[in-house]
Order: sequence, then structure tokens, then C-alpha cells
Amino acid sequence: MNDIAVKFTNVFKKFRLGERFDSLRDFVPAMVQRVFKKKISKNNNEFWALKGVSFEVKKGEVLGIIGPNGAGKSTILKIISGILRPNRGKVRKVGRLCALIEIGAGFHHDLTGRENIFLNGAILGMKKKEIEKKFDDIVNFSGLEKFIDTPIKRYSSGMMARLGFSVAAFMDPDVLLVDEVLSVGDAPFRAKCLKRMEDLIKSDVTVIFVSHNMELIRQLCQRSLVLADGKVEYLGDTEEAIQHYIKIIQKGRSKENLKENLSKEIGRLIGVKIIDKNHDLTNQIECFDPVSLVLEYELYKSVKDLAFGVSFSLPYGAWVANCNTIRDKVSFGPQRPGRGKVVLKIDSVNLSPGDYDITVRFMEPVLGKTIDHHHCQYKLIVGGDPHPGHWVQLKHNWKV
Repeated sequence: MNDIAVKFTNVFKKFRLGERFDSLRDFVPAMVQRVFKKKISKNNNEFWALKGVSFEVKKGEVLGIIGPNGAGKSTILKIISGILRPNRGKVRKVGRLCALIEIGAGFHHDLTGRENIFLNGAILGMKKKEIEKKFDDIVNFSGLEKFIDTPIKRYSSGMMARLGFSVAAFMDPDVLLVDEVLSVGDAPFRAKCLKRMEDLIKSDVTVIFVSHNMELIRQLCQRSLVLADGKVEYLGDTEEAIQHYIKIIQKGRSKENLKENLSKEIGRLIGVKIIDKNHDLTNQIECFDPVSLVLEYELYKSVKDLAFGVSFSLPYGAWVANCNTIRDKVSFGPQRPGRGKVVLKIDSVNLSPGDYDITVRFMEPVLGKTIDHHHCQYKLIVGGDPHPGHWVQLKHNWKV
């Protein structure tokens, strides 16, 4: 047990929908509402975010945690960091802990970058002399020298992530918790973060890393844990974990399927494979990269024509892009029973960096029937420097 840095034993965590008690600010209003409301609405049903999760992380190990949205990944990090407490089970952690689990967490937006380094460092447990000693290294690493005396309310989300990661990276923790922050910033800064992470790993820092970026998981983690619906689906070799995760995404465990009459007797969608510019199977690309989607299907009967639609949407949100063979006036002609593939090639993915759900519709256009429909069952992660509020990046230039 002396070589174990973090250990979860049969951990359960329960939430009530519509309530979050991550802080006293959230807790007090919720308790007042409970006092004055005789009945709790159906929207406040209890649900279990974690259901008997068990794992251990050895000192100096890098463990990746991957899974679909809502699987319980961030809940695990918040329990380790002490923000949340489990309802059942035991959690053991050893040594100085640093949690970088939310962009801008611990920052005061009216203070300058310089002042926030001292504030954030103190929150993370660093003494003033320790911060002063490492101040120049933190600023140099962040690349924000010109803006260090500017209030961070004028920083972009990428700049705040740079500053937050830089403080945490020079804290010299025994256990470092990282949640998605390496997905922000430009390519040079992400490379710098990776190098710093590698240096920390070589110094025997224990790292627990949550990300949708499979390439980062592959580079950094010896072992990975796959979560789905609050349960451990797999724990072991990272490459095996990634393949397990992709299968979960491709199977589409989403319960958001549209309630419509499907012509299942005609055929079915088998699945969708996402292929990057290097011809590798993945769900992670960079903004403006090309991507190909291979739609696999099966026909049980002969049809006069086929049609396909592929849509991209924000997670549980607005639709942002669509490709449709009917609108594009693409005809496949008569098709016999059997299996087939259709490839949608997108020369440049101009979606802003972030997570996108992919919906696929398989149709028989002559009869106007939908054969099969996979609603938000596939995930595409677009990397790059985020631009909040903008869903599409337009390739352009300026001339005077």
C-alpha cells in the first residue's frame, strides 16, 4: 500500500437533478427551497453519477480517464480534490495534491495576472516565498509577459487556461489532476504543456488525466480507465482502453434517438468510422483539417436509390452544420441487398474547437422513407484555440 497514491474503493456519488452543492453558495439556496417547497418536482429526481467505482493509481503513474459526456469523469476528480464527498465507499490519497480541473478556477477577474498568480498559488497550497521564487518561471512558461499586469477579465479563455496550467505545473505536487485543459491554446503552447507534463512524470509525480483527446491519452498514460454511465467499463492498457472507448462512442449509447417510424425492414445503419488526414481511425482532429466519415450500411431489399444525411451539433445543443446527398443532388441509383459503404469527405473542418455530436440518417428518397437514424451517437473532437460563442471558423484574410 505504500506505493499507492490514490485509491477508490466501491465509490458511489449521488446527485439530485437541478441541484449542485459544490459550494456553500449552491448549498444554502437549495436548502431554503427544500424548506418552503412541500413537493420536489420530478426534474429533481436523484441519480447516481458514480456506481461502485474502484481503482488505484500508483505513485509516479499516469492514469487516463476517458468516456462519454456525463460518464462521471469530472466527478471522480472533484472527489479526489475534496470538492465533493462520496455517498458511499472509501477514497485514499497521499501527498500534496494539485487540481487543474476548471479553466479560471481560483482566479479573481478584477485582479491582474500577477496578482492572480499569488492568489491561485496560495489556494493550491504554495507559500508566498515559494511563489516569488517560481514567479518568473510561471510567467515565462505561460507566455503572457505583456499581459501579466492586465486584469484577467480581459483575458481570453485560452489565456486563462495558460496561466492556470502554468501555476499548477510549477507547484511541484505529488498528485496532479488535469481535466481537459491541455486541449486549449495554440499548437506551440500545447507542445510546451506536453513537455512540462513529461518532465513532471519523469520526476515521479502521479497524474490523473481526463480528456476526450485520444492522442494525448495515448502519449501520456500508461494505463487508462474507461467510464460509462458511472461505471468502470475497462481498466488497463491505454491502447485497449482507447479502442474500447471508440466502440462505446460508435455503438452510440445515447438515449436521444428520435421517436419516428423507421423502415427497418429495408435495412440498417451499421456504424460510422471517422478517418483523419493520416488515414487513422480517430475522433480527434485539428480545426481546418480534412476528415472522412465512412458510413457502413446493410440493405435487406432492393431499392431504387439511397440517400444519406450527416449533421453536426453541440452536445445536447444547437445544430451547426449538415451534409445531405438529396440537397447535394447525389444519386446512387438502384441498389441490391447486401452491405455497402459511403464516404463523406470534408476537405476542411471549419468548426471552432470543441466537442461535436454527429447524427447520421439513412434514407430511401424515392419512397420518402427513413430507413435508419443514429441521433448524436458519434463524437468528433476539434482541437485548437477556442473562440467562445463562435461555432464556425471562416478561412479568410484581410487587405488594406
